[in-house]
Amino acid sequence: MNPPDKRLRTLRLAPWPLAVVAVASMGAGSAARERTVVAPHSELAPAPPRMTVARATCPAGMLPDGDSCVRLPGEDEGAPEAESASNAHHEAHGRWAVYDEIPRRPDRADDYGAYRYPVPYRPGLVVSGYDLDRPDEMQRHLKERVGHGAIDLAAPRGTPVTLVALDHQQGDAQVVYVGPLFGTTVITRHTIREGGALRDYIVLYGHLEAPAAGLVGHVGAPVREGDTIGTVGDSGSPGLVHLHLETRRVRDGIDAARLSPNAMVDGASTVVCDPRNVLPPSP
Repeated sequence: MNPPDKRLRTLRLAPWPLAVVAVASMGAGSAARERTVVAPHSELAPAPPRMTVARATCPAGMLPDGDSCVRLPGEDEGAPEAESASNAHHEAHGRWAVYDEIPRRPDRADDYGAYRYPVPYRPGLVVSGYDLDRPDEMQRHLKERVGHGAIDLAAPRGTPVTLVALDHQQGDAQVVYVGPLFGTTVITRHTIREGGALRDYIVLYGHLEAPAAGLVGHVGAPVREGDTIGTVGDSGSPGLVHLHLETRRVRDGIDAARLSPNAMVDGASTVVCDPRNVLPPSP
């Protein structure tokens, strides 16, 4: 077999729950085969090609990020940490999709009830959990929705959505986007101390009935624990009232505040992360 041609060409597709960001050519000439690379749960504008360190070249507990290796969540250098992973599945239309994702760290509880959320927790609250780290046959397959890079939280329409400071967060969070994405969406940026360094994460609150009035027109404003983000609704998912809660680690050297909403969920700019890695533990 000829060695892979690492050149990428970007695509723009209709907004699917999982949208294609690039196609990597495997081989050369008319016999070339293609591998579809996607960013989970996103609709994307074209992004420039990005070089990636092979996973095998990074030591345990570190994540390939551009042309360097970085540490993943942990309060100190010796904390248990997880590597990013590449996983894949068949899309609803049959295409084989490959993506990067950060799975749940082994030191983080598997039970969703062990964490605090932006809406009140009750048994059965999590109606759809993170499953991008599972094999294709174990990821969700619902019509065009394949795989899930977030958690869906059931709550009555109009329930206030309040900000929860992430585990090991440093300082206040910041509003970086208010507007349409996954229905009506608010995105906040959080700085976390992990592995002895400070790294940025973004949190997406999707399908809101409405954002909090104080956030509209105030991108860049600080938000603190307990501040209202918006209210639960079904915008972008008619009849399915829930909160889509997605966490993504911002790639090294990227300023999330300067990204378009599509780029915020572009695998070239951020990496989808199991929310249990960064949500604070319940009391």
